[in-house]
Amino acid sequence: MIIKEYKGMKPKIDDEAYIAETAEVIGDVEIKKDANIWYGAVLRGDIDKIVVGEGTNIQDNCVVHVTEGHPCYIGNYCTIGHGAIVHACKIGNSVLIGMGAIILDDAEIGDNCIIGAGSLVTGGKKIPEGSLAFGNPAKVIRKLTQEEIENIHRSYEHYVELAKLHFSNFGQLTVYNKSNIIENS
Repeated sequence: MIIKEYKGMKPKIDDEAYIAETAEVIGDVEIKKDANIWYGAVLRGDIDKIVVGEGTNIQDNCVVHVTEGHPCYIGNYCTIGHGAIVHACKIGNSVLIGMGAIILDDAEIGDNCIIGAGSLVTGGKKIPEGSLAFGNPAKVIRKLTQEEIENIHRSYEHYVELAKLHFSNFGQLTVYNKSNIIENS
């Protein structure tokens, strides 16, 4: 994995977060307890801040980036599906972003939402709490059922456990440690 300082900004990664060996975490990025960042994911906080909440999983080949003056906040207990792009936006707690979805600048996703796979949430769009939204551009289709909200919770719980099992199989229960930070010379 690459954990890299950029212009004096060092990632802040909780000791109980899990970072895959091919993930890249650069600059002003905060990763909270039990968050897990999977293979090929890139979190690039070179222009503004990125925060990944507790228990959130950023799956394989995701990109999380920012724009100057526009940070990216991903809440607690979220699932960001394989290959999603999350850019300078705010994602609430217990949100599932489907595989290949794109969330653009200043979009806001409320708590307990599902954004369908391959959807495009355009810049500035606000998705209200408890919504199912999908399409290009994404539109709110309906409110989530209680069962769907519970499935979001099962997803993040599964990934927290999967990270522990997966990395322990390689003898690396906690892949990240503070000595891994690459500092500017």
